Amino acid sequence: MTPLSPIGGHVSVIGGLAKGGLQYASDIGAEMIQVFVTNPRGWALAVGNRAQDTKLLESGMLSFVHAPYLVNMGSPSAETLEKSVATVRHGLRRGRDIGAKGMVIHTGSAVSQSRDDAMRQLHEHLLPLLEEIPDDGPDLLLEPMAGQGSMLCATVQDLEPYLEALEWHPKAGVCLDTCHAFAAGHDLSAPGGVGETLEALHAIAPGRLKLIHANDSKDVCDSKKDRHENIGAGHIGAQPFADLMRHPVAAGVPLCIETPGGAEKHREDIELLKKLRDTGSPTDGISLT
Repeated sequence: MTPLSPIGGHVSVIGGLAKGGLQYASDIGAEMIQVFVTNPRGWALAVGNRAQDTKLLESGMLSFVHAPYLVNMGSPSAETLEKSVATVRHGLRRGRDIGAKGMVIHTGSAVSQSRDDAMRQLHEHLLPLLEEIPDDGPDLLLEPMAGQGSMLCATVQDLEPYLEALEWHPKAGVCLDTCHAFAAGHDLSAPGGVGETLEALHAIAPGRLKLIHANDSKDVCDSKKDRHENIGAGHIGAQPFADLMRHPVAAGVPLCIETPGGAEKHREDIELLKKLRDTGSPTDGISLT
């Protein structure tokens, strides 16, 4: 039997990781959650709250951590690189505190330096962080981007040199964002597009897909634009998400929405994804209007 993918979302942690995060998860019907453990748009590193950590850990909720947006391990700026290393190390430690299965980081940009120099930088600075992760610590999940600018990794094929720079470390996993993949040129909306993308990923990084960011796209395929849309309301459409959950490469892999809107829209997106998971069709027992 094909294992079912837990479905959830990135949750608000206002009030605390457990108090706010678990309440929001309940409000939207989430079976898993993704959280920030520090300011997502700054470098200050929050120490956390042991009582909240313990409550989240004891809840048994499947959880993942997302790194702040400023992290860029490919940056030519020594200051940005130093702060990125400290932030990733902090997030991995906090992830272990709450029992998170993985920590997601954007694969980053070379900015003004050469791609080769950025890749050497990954080897010198990100690989040691992977080596520090204990056996019971979270995996470090690499999230390819939409392909804009000097991004180091956008298509699934780009993961091969990236993972090579990390010596194929066993703690290096993959987080596939459907909006990013679509924007980078993987046409998930086309017949067979989901299967083609997942099979290409499996050929390069078998067994490394640990999390899927389930987001529709406001823009067309190969737009290089990272603009998320609610499930079924964008250019990907609803059916590809059913196809994704039924493909053996993605079977059982958690799906996390990062879609627009507050709790009501997030609850609708999760309900639709659950319907797609359970019936295989966006129209069986649910209205898309």
